[in-house]
Amino acid sequence: LGPNGAGKSTCLRILYTVLKPDAGSARINDVDVVAHPLWARRELGVLPHGAGLYPQLTTRENIAYFGRLHGITEPALSARVDQLVARLELEEIADRRAKGFSQGQRTKVALARALVHRPKNLLLDEPTNGLDVMSTLSLRNWLTELKARGQCIVLSSHIMQEIAALCDDIVIVAHGRIVAQGTTDALRERFGNKSLEDIFVETVSGS
Repeated sequence: LGPNGAGKSTCLRILYTVLKPDAGSARINDVDVVAHPLWARRELGVLPHGAGLYPQLTTRENIAYFGRLHGITEPALSARVDQLVARLELEEIADRRAKGFSQGQRTKVALARALVHRPKNLLLDEPTNGLDVMSTLSLRNWLTELKARGQCIVLSSHIMQEIAALCDDIVIVAHGRIVAQGTTDALRERFGNKSLEDIFVETVSGS
């Protein structure tokens, strides 16, 4: 959780090996992702900021392409694509090219693509960006289901209600530094039972 330019996306990009840190280390399950980038990419499902779909491929083709990159073969691949299309309610655009999709449509297809190989860990950069109210609620419900199954989910957001509803542990960053960390209850206790919004403003303003 942090304002624009705080370093949220940069942190995620280091974890999914697009950027290398200038100092320190980045680890997933205690494995150094800089030393083992291919391992990290297999372990992660990534929803990057901006989605980054291939515009000339259809929804199904975008999802299936990443499935093949992760070694999924037929008939399991088609079954998995169908499952994701249904779960994310993508039927209407399943066979349409991604060029011209709305931001919400791009986000949902990119999320399906990130989940195609059933990764153990998910990195989601503002996952509800561009989604309408119903799609946002559906996505939050699914993320709650995934969390209940033991999936590790790291997400960045600037939406307080989303963070409070979904996250077990909250990290507030400003100017590239962690300025507060803990559960919602722990943060409220530390800051005198203030709302998460007030805690955010206080920690970011004072950093």
